[in-house]
Amino acid sequence: MDVINIFLTGELGESLDDFVHDQHRFTFDHLGPDGPRRLVEGPMWAFVDWVMDDLAGLEMCRRLRADLRTADAHVTMVLEEDDPEDRRRALRAGADDYVIGPLTRTAVLDRVLALQSRGAERHATRRFEAGALSIDMAALQARWNGEPIMLRPNEFRLLRFFAENPNRVLTREDLISGLGKREPPIDERTVDVWIGRLRRAIKAAGGGNPLRTVRSIGYVFDLN
Repeated sequence: MDVINIFLTGELGESLDDFVHDQHRFTFDHLGPDGPRRLVEGPMWAFVDWVMDDLAGLEMCRRLRADLRTADAHVTMVLEEDDPEDRRRALRAGADDYVIGPLTRTAVLDRVLALQSRGAERHATRRFEAGALSIDMAALQARWNGEPIMLRPNEFRLLRFFAENPNRVLTREDLISGLGKREPPIDERTVDVWIGRLRRAIKAAGGGNPLRTVRSIGYVFDLN
């Protein structure tokens, strides 16, 4: 089942349950100033409030476009009123379109369903590059200085999450949460097994050991 990721900067993003429609699962999450707190797999839709607690909605749009994780997201600015100048500013800041708030679950789903095919097409071409590491989302292939890193699907997802959060200590709980909802749930011992496999695969591709263990805390992906 394909997953459609819907992020909202308002409180609505923290309270909505998943919605299943026509072989698609629509998931809802809160979006803060630092971007997604988990791995985003599949098309992403971001609904950005004109006024946020921590920063202006226009600045949030700019951050989304500058972030490799969210650069291809479909961004909808949620305006407080239908003001022509606000609409122009939102589009100049990187929004794809706009709606007039407040939002409801029905309004969000109607918007996404109406434009879903375009969002999926944009997301399909995503690539991620960081130093010697390159990740092709469409091909599910990672390379180190051009050499393929042979990974199983779970280790591929783990590498993506590390690469999107480089030089940052991540606890096992951070990694489990970042990989998203899974059935059956991931436990910490499974994470350690995946880490071991990922290390061996990167080393075999000539990448050495960029995954550093921080004793009693977690792991860091050292990327210079």
